[in-house]
Amino acid sequence: MSTSEDVTGPLAGIRVLDLSSVLMGPAATRTLGDLGADVIFVEPAKGDRNRTMGSGPVEEFSGIALNLLRNKRSISVDLKQPRGSQAFLDIATTCDVMITNLRPGPLQRLGLHYEAVRDVRNDIVFCRAHGYPSSSEQANAPAYDDIIQSASGVGDLFRRMGAEPMLLPSLVADKVCGLTIANSVAAALFHRAQTGQGQCIEVPMVDVMRAFVLTEHGSGAISEPPVADAGYARILTPERRPQRTADGWINILPYDHSHYVALFEAGGRPDLAADERFATPIERVTHSDSLYRDVATVLTQRTTADWLEFCEEHGIPATEAATLDELIDQLPIDEHPVAGPFRVIPPPEQFSETPPSIRRPAPGIGEHGREILTEIGYDTAEIDSLIDAGVVTVP
Repeated sequence: MSTSEDVTGPLAGIRVLDLSSVLMGPAATRTLGDLGADVIFVEPAKGDRNRTMGSGPVEEFSGIALNLLRNKRSISVDLKQPRGSQAFLDIATTCDVMITNLRPGPLQRLGLHYEAVRDVRNDIVFCRAHGYPSSSEQANAPAYDDIIQSASGVGDLFRRMGAEPMLLPSLVADKVCGLTIANSVAAALFHRAQTGQGQCIEVPMVDVMRAFVLTEHGSGAISEPPVADAGYARILTPERRPQRTADGWINILPYDHSHYVALFEAGGRPDLAADERFATPIERVTHSDSLYRDVATVLTQRTTADWLEFCEEHGIPATEAATLDELIDQLPIDEHPVAGPFRVIPPPEQFSETPPSIRRPAPGIGEHGREILTEIGYDTAEIDSLIDAGVVTVP
């Protein structure tokens, strides 16, 4: 882990005020922090919920939080107290970006809505992300990943596969929306760099996930009038899954005619080499079910290593099917000052000139409260007064 002075990312010099919780917002600000931004994470006295999502080595630091809260400084403020909301606004005067997933109603009651923050920092890039559009009747409805997956049709995908409606076993809505937040903020910062103008961004989760799901599954139903049912057939077959080999699991995706011919001949089914089901792209999509089954049948005849070598020789997309344990074993190990050794999920982006970095470990609750308030001009007596009144909590 590099030091806090080794800021190399493209967002170096940008300060982000993070009033978000659980996973969506913190995932977005983790990305911005990895890219060089100074992220000030505002959390309650008991800490954010992600600190106790799943197990972890010590209290306050779940395995999720150890990576999700890195590159952030924590301040714990009671925003329901007037002195707390004022301290928040005082911090906002020094920030380029504010991100929150509080719903419109609570934001308004706390006096931390866009207009209030813009009054103290008129070029702020203010991003609010919540379940539903602020202009809708559901604007203040609570929304979590499970709710948004269902509202955006994820469950219906499973129904179209012939199963009971289910949810994806991943917090996909939170993470997709987190990436959308980070992308939107970066675009708004670019606009501000050109014009000097800040703005308010709204990221409704249900709209983001609807666009995400319908990108391919709108399919023929996108035409007006529809020319086919919704749903992309190749993706909706239950046969689309890792395939068993003689000694393990693999995923092979023959993508054109020559791939199928090579696989079926190598697998002892030359009779399928002239099969019309994979003669054209549209036929391959139409017959996805049976083609996946036939491919799976021939793969059991060789080992995973044999098939990987074969696929490399013939230019067929393929990979060994990884387990979560294998993926975790590939991660580097670092030392957290409180939690001890842990596996680091590295930033996935690669920049030739401004590479992302991990400069700060996940902070304790309110660990940087005094530091942050001192930076914005509070003296020791003022800070002590806030702490004594329970407005600010420090370790």
